[in-house]
Order: sequence, then structure tokens, then C-alpha cells
Amino acid sequence: MNPFKPISLTAATLSLTMATHGGATIVVDRAAGSTITLPAASGTGVKFKVVVATTVTSNSVKVQVANATDVMTGTALLAQDAADTAVMFETASTSDTVTLNGSTTGGIKGDIIELEDLASGLWGVTVRGSATGTEATPFSAAVS
Repeated sequence: MNPFKPISLTAATLSLTMATHGGATIVVDRAAGSTITLPAASGTGVKFKVVVATTVTSNSVKVQVANATDVMTGTALLAQDAADTAVMFETASTSDTVTLNGSTTGGIKGDIIELEDLASGLWGVTVRGSATGTEATPFSAAVS
């Protein structure tokens, strides 16, 4: 697969593999959201980029780890919808999922999630996006 050609995601789910999707930009073009599952982290340095092409109006855009032992480390910077300000959120030690709900946690057209396989069991994550209402962290521990 050409890692430089964006992959359009219009389905409800996508399981990424390093061989097929490594280095790719995944463009989520689904108002009903999608769930993207990462491969198990092993320290390969592979990167993925997820771009929201259509604002989420139901469900969420979720990026989650492959198993109950992988976690994410990083930050989310969300532009607030008032006062030209921003808010930043950090992952917790147990964070394994990014959820952009189309409102308080992001999921607005143009939002970006960047991920990197840093080490065995560890994904680096950076979220840059916009949010509405009372902004909230997009990070959670949801994979069991």
C-alpha cells in the first residue's frame, strides 16, 4: 500500500495493520463516526494519522489500542468555541482510547490524531482539534 495516499474511511470500523496501513493517513468521512483499532504496540516506530473529514453528528470517532495491556501517552489540544482560547488534556497512565464525540471532546471537521508505536505496549498520541460546549478529555481507559 502507498503510505502517502490517504485512505478514506466510510465504514463503521477499521483494524489497522502495520504492513497495510503503516505511515498512512486515515480520512474519516462518516458523520456517524468510526472505530479504528490500532495494531499491538511493539516499538516499530510506525505512525498513523487520522483526520476527521466530516463532523461527527452521532456516535464518535474512536481510536483504540488492540489489547488490554497497551496504553497511550500524550496530549490533546482543543480549541474552545468561545473566547479564542484552547484547553489541553493529558493522558492518564491507563489511557487506551481516544474518543471524539463531535462536541465536547472534538470530532469537528479538520481534527487530527497522530499516533506512533513507541515501545512494547506504548502508543504516543497527539490530538489537535476543536470542541464545543464544556470541553472534556478525549482520553479514557475503555479497552478490556
